[in-house]
Amino acid sequence: MSRSPVPNQQCPIRDVLDRIGDAWSLLVMFELSIGPCRFNALRRVIGTISQRMLAVTLRHLERDGLVDRTVLPLSPPQVEYTLTPLGASLMARLEPLRDWAVESQPHVHAARAAYDARAA
Repeated sequence: MSRSPVPNQQCPIRDVLDRIGDAWSLLVMFELSIGPCRFNALRRVIGTISQRMLAVTLRHLERDGLVDRTVLPLSPPQVEYTLTPLGASLMARLEPLRDWAVESQPHVHAARAAYDARAA
């Protein structure tokens, strides 16, 4: 039996993985799962993300309905980001992945070192 290719819009797994599989979306969403955060605070916490890439990532997450953007009535105006209920439901499913990553990181590092030692 042959399988025909499915366009991204028709494949729910590919559609979601396109969003959460990029370099920054999960890190942003993990930070927002702690609570609302302003743009510059997100940038400081994530560290290595450029201002432009953070803006693009937040725009994509907002477009997908995972993040809300609120302009705060301050002078100068500031913007705060929060997870939507849809974003929170995704994070509830991804928390086990975060837990696994934290628990398994030493093992992954050990495996990499062993591999590199064999390859050298």
